[in-house]
Amino acid sequence: MIAKVNSFTIWGIEGYPVEIEVDISKGLPSISIVGLPDQAVKESKDRLKPAIKNSGYEFPNGKIVVNLAPADLKKEGPFFDLPIAIGILTANGIISQSKVEQFFFVGELALNGEIRKVNGILPMALKLKEIGRKNFIIPIENSYEGQIIKEIDVYPVRNLNECVEFLIGKRNIKVEKIDIDEIFKKNRNKYDVDFSEVKGQKYVKRAIEVAVSGYHNILMIGSPGSGKTMISRRIPTILPSLTLEEALEITKIHSVNGLLKSPIFFERPFRSPHHTISDIALIGGGVIPKPGEVSLAHNGVLFLDELSEFHKDVLESLRQPLEDGKVNISRAKGRLEFPSRFLLVAATNPCPCGWYGDNQRECHCTLSQILKYRKKLSGPLLDRIDIHIEVTSLPGNILFEEREEESSEEIRKRVERAREIQRERFKNDRIYFNAHMNTSQIKKYCIMSQQAKDLLKNGIENLKISARAYDKIRKVARTIADLDNSEKIEAHHISEAIQYRCLDRESL
Repeated sequence: MIAKVNSFTIWGIEGYPVEIEVDISKGLPSISIVGLPDQAVKESKDRLKPAIKNSGYEFPNGKIVVNLAPADLKKEGPFFDLPIAIGILTANGIISQSKVEQFFFVGELALNGEIRKVNGILPMALKLKEIGRKNFIIPIENSYEGQIIKEIDVYPVRNLNECVEFLIGKRNIKVEKIDIDEIFKKNRNKYDVDFSEVKGQKYVKRAIEVAVSGYHNILMIGSPGSGKTMISRRIPTILPSLTLEEALEITKIHSVNGLLKSPIFFERPFRSPHHTISDIALIGGGVIPKPGEVSLAHNGVLFLDELSEFHKDVLESLRQPLEDGKVNISRAKGRLEFPSRFLLVAATNPCPCGWYGDNQRECHCTLSQILKYRKKLSGPLLDRIDIHIEVTSLPGNILFEEREEESSEEIRKRVERAREIQRERFKNDRIYFNAHMNTSQIKKYCIMSQQAKDLLKNGIENLKISARAYDKIRKVARTIADLDNSEKIEAHHISEAIQYRCLDRESL
């Protein structure tokens, strides 16, 4: 008898239905799994027999062939342990085929029949909703993640015996629903850090506010201990409030990578990869491609600390996601697309020893060492960073002040107002933020007063500002004007924008 069981696999960050066919015939006892299984799938045959026997069921004494269809799609992971076991028991006449075909199954089996959690439940549940099916049997540890999607019924099971008893009518499993909208509203924006904890650094905090408002990538240059990392970790707290749609996008990516700490994301992600990271780990890829750090930072912040220490090839690989907001990976079996719309925040020391320009400690680097260190920063990458500022160390008296600093919530309100202005401005364009304007859009939307034009012209002539920097200054000035709720870009907006180009000024 042939049994058919519905299951899922993950390709990229999407769930793909898989039909599992199980045939039991006479012959020497053996289990053969076909349909492009990886090593983890092949090893499931060694878990199946003890799991079924330890659950109190007879394991068939014959030749078992398991086919995972479609056969041209690579299958990986332990998703198929439970559905294969159900297929064997169905083919052996213990469960009826008509009952089994009403459900989709995923789960890893322990040798004692317990069902362990698996990664990627959310994208599978989303695909189940998309194809118009409803019933999903999953490990009990994954139940909350599956219940996020209201349109499907999730049946959580602890072990194989519990699952079989449910399918043959000896046990009832209650379908529970959660009000994800209410839970999300109560828990979002509850960060453990706040900008009120950052003493002083008004200039830096203002530059961060401008960067977040217009989605401008930012580079901070400063000596060790000046607060670059501390400030960066608080940037997600001033990003606009996370929407449920954005949270589902983030959760789906992290679910596939097995990085979920809660059933759904309530905060914007902050990813800070080490400078020894490879280009594949940063961008994504592999034999069966998985999202990299740029996708894990989707709708949040990607923080590259010690930017000068990253390998050049790794930094060059950032160019596409920074421009397109997505990563395209091509394989023989197809093309994958991972979302990667993030705010790039980078930090670096000014020199190898870290104390060049510091007002408290002396730098011991030679000029050639400093220039060589600065040249590590990729030109094409710097071309995609609108704002670069110097972060200076705080004097001791500032650290001991008891003055109350502005909270993240207060800054976020201004950011959201500026973002709303941009949404209205670009409603007929295919962009959302000032940072993404092209040349024609800059000309259309960056209208300057005569004083602003004169000041910018002066800056080009006296400061030797490049054509590249000229456009970036106008885009940043547009964001500063939005924060001031000003239709035109005024002279003081241009002046502030020029201050945020410290590398251009130093290159004179």
